[in-house]
Amino acid sequence: MKNNVFKLYESDVLRLTTGDTLRPGGFSLTDLGVESCDFLPGARVLDVGCGSGATVERLVSLYQLRATGLDPSEVLLESGKKKNPGLNLIRGLGEDLPFPANHMDGVLAECALSVMEDLDQVLIEIFRVLKPGGLLVANDVYARNPDGIKGLQELNLNSCIRRALPKEQLINKLLKQGFNIVNWSDHTNLLTQLTVNLIMTHGSMTKFWLKSSSCSGSVDPILAQAAIKEAKMGYFQLIAKKEASCS
Repeated sequence: MKNNVFKLYESDVLRLTTGDTLRPGGFSLTDLGVESCDFLPGARVLDVGCGSGATVERLVSLYQLRATGLDPSEVLLESGKKKNPGLNLIRGLGEDLPFPANHMDGVLAECALSVMEDLDQVLIEIFRVLKPGGLLVANDVYARNPDGIKGLQELNLNSCIRRALPKEQLINKLLKQGFNIVNWSDHTNLLTQLTVNLIMTHGSMTKFWLKSSSCSGSVDPILAQAAIKEAKMGYFQLIAKKEASCS
């Protein structure tokens, strides 16, 4: 059954509107997060769920960071390596990061935490690889109506929508792993703008979901739109810190 789940991020249906960032707002929250963290040139930063490496390229070229991208999708990684062979892109899972402990100054997860199979394990791994004082920047969707979660989870769709969580539940998971929440800011306006852009590209949201369904035969446009409306989807940026040990 899992193999029949439509991977929206691997299709061109979304990329036609978002480009290679595959997320609301493009690089706007990437830049906001990096600048808020004040990473120094040469800092080690990992992009979990990097896709084709658009953010990795930006981190290297614009901020002079030692950036590495990790993603499970061979399709997206191959695309990124063809465009920029010099990017450090590796295949792997967020649940099993191939890096030593206390190695990264920062970790970015942009529309990535909400597509992970085991979010708790991913957070354990991110915490492990971050240096004491290291920062996690997460830009993602969230459900502003917790009662709508069930409808999202029933969608036969592998995208950030399907595993979106309420704000409180996500923050509690981070606190449980030992993170300190530095900042949470709502950017639902970027999700609204993406919806407008999708309509302009495809004619309507129904047509967007129908095109998605034609790629997979598994996405019900009516159910998808109803679930998203019920959950009152929002978009956020969160910055969390791995505090230095007192020992």
